Amino acid sequence: MLPFLLRRLGLAVATILLVVTIGFVLGRLTGAPAALLLPDNATAAEVDALNASLGFDRPFLVQYLDFLGGLFTGDFGDSYRMHEPAIGLVLERIPATIELAFWAFLAGFALALVAALAIQLTGSRVLRAIVGWSGAVRQSIPDFFFGLLLVLVFSVAAGLLPSLGRTSPASLVLPVVTLATGQFVMYLRLLDAALSEQAGQDYVRTAFAQGRRRSTILLTQMLPNALPPVLGMAGLNLGGLLGGTVVVEVVFAWPGLGHLLTDAVSQRDFPIVQAGLLVVALMFVVVNTLVDLVVARIDPRTAQS
Repeated sequence: MLPFLLRRLGLAVATILLVVTIGFVLGRLTGAPAALLLPDNATAAEVDALNASLGFDRPFLVQYLDFLGGLFTGDFGDSYRMHEPAIGLVLERIPATIELAFWAFLAGFALALVAALAIQLTGSRVLRAIVGWSGAVRQSIPDFFFGLLLVLVFSVAAGLLPSLGRTSPASLVLPVVTLATGQFVMYLRLLDAALSEQAGQDYVRTAFAQGRRRSTILLTQMLPNALPPVLGMAGLNLGGLLGGTVVVEVVFAWPGLGHLLTDAVSQRDFPIVQAGLLVVALMFVVVNTLVDLVVARIDPRTAQS
């Protein structure tokens, strides 16, 4: 287990370094931010002076080495517009993003698990087709458009749920439904395929021959054997979901990291962008490393790969 953990930690460090480096390079390719920070009537000399004060007149390699120094010390400088430490502004938004991503993941996975178990218990092709097609239809609708439809129906027309902000537990419902239903079909396909594969194994046929109930075999033998590979994929998706709620956060004015990063990118507020990328990458690799450890605990064979 220790070599497995060390390999995963090494991959995590490499992933974080690669992500933040790509973010740094792409950010600098968009140009210096002074022109966006100053009024429209600012002179070229004023723009150049501000860029120089922010360090954009230095060689690219020097800027990158300074960035790496800040990366290892956690100092990304102050936001160009809000004039507060960038890492502090990012960390303030993390709880809202984690809350949204966690409940969306839990709801989507639970819904898919219930549907997959129902399909396996009934053996109904009609049920599989109905659930599969409904999930595929939902997946074909972009999250932002589906979210707007939910707002139109449940907030504007029915007045049942809040559509903006994070004011109460009810504020979670629409964004969570938007994200969870979008993820549902992927989890369903993985679970259904894994359970169908287990259904053809010798131990399942032996259990049926012994007269055991289908539900008992499904829950106590097939499901535990089918879960490890599904959990691995679900962990990857959860890590991506933590950084991929940007569009939904904007639609529902959710005060999370995605909303902050969207504004920072449009304004070339590089300290916030860089701090945000680091936090997102860190959350991604931490979640996936933990999931890998859980899967390895359930099925020790995966630790040998």
